Amino acid sequence: MTLSPLLRFSATAGRLDSVLSELSGVSRSQVSQWIEAGRVTVGGVSVTRTSHKLRGGEALEADVPPPAPSHVAPEDVALDVLYEDDALIAVNKPPGMTTHPAPGVLSGTLVNALLGRMTLPAQEGFNEEGSFRPGIVHRLDKETSGVIVVAKTVEDHARLAEAFRDRETRKTYLAIAVGQWKADRPLHVDAPIGRHPVARQRMTVGGTSYKEAQTLLTPLAHLTNPHGQVLTLVQAEPRTGRTHQIRVHLTHLGSPILGDTVYGRSSEAIGRHALHAWKLEVPHPRTGETLKLEAAPPDDLLNAWIALGGSLPPMLTGP
Repeated sequence: MTLSPLLRFSATAGRLDSVLSELSGVSRSQVSQWIEAGRVTVGGVSVTRTSHKLRGGEALEADVPPPAPSHVAPEDVALDVLYEDDALIAVNKPPGMTTHPAPGVLSGTLVNALLGRMTLPAQEGFNEEGSFRPGIVHRLDKETSGVIVVAKTVEDHARLAEAFRDRETRKTYLAIAVGQWKADRPLHVDAPIGRHPVARQRMTVGGTSYKEAQTLLTPLAHLTNPHGQVLTLVQAEPRTGRTHQIRVHLTHLGSPILGDTVYGRSSEAIGRHALHAWKLEVPHPRTGETLKLEAAPPDDLLNAWIALGGSLPPMLTGP
């Protein structure tokens, strides 16, 4: 597969490095290297200052360098492929698999498995956050299963990143929520999310450097266990893409996800948090046609609901 060497954009107003990073979906530090190396032009003129001010509307071109070697090894790992073509691949990520390498996690990730079967877009080693995520457009938490899309070229990555950023996608998750939250109709949660000021591995409503966050929660079924505790099988549609968004919003309602040891507690019914990326609609980066991707709810989540005494709604039991 040949990587597209040239990216073209119409600029928005702002600093060149910030604008190009936002438009391309590539880290600011990596874009800065392109600029300083003379690989970026504004209106056909080479610009090597990262702080160059853009008015908006200028034609930007970036000559993408070839991939640099990294010490992330390809691995021969079987993947559940939902869709694949020359532009992207969509897989059903299993629970327990980290999306991309990061400090202390250099193997066993989705990126390792993908590198074992294809070339991924250029990323010049690890970024400023210490992660290596070629082709990764969006992420799923390690214990979250389900649909994830990965781009195969730099140009396709930029287009997919723009679609996610501009909310042109539709994401649907399935979860089991534990606690007092019980609703008979969809509930729209509009609560900003930021980093927890003390427990830095957690996010929270409010918190440090918070950003807007909206999730539509639809109850599919309820049960009450022998201890009088209400549990809800939930369809969750995040309208924004904040870290741990569904987990935080359900916790904010007093109803953390079953088995979530970060925001709730472990469960004998399931060995991870009961959250699955069920469906994803995304515009194809080349044709614009809507791809409708679906990963069937996994047995561990469905079996946990049944073991707790619940019945599956018709949409989960098939014809």
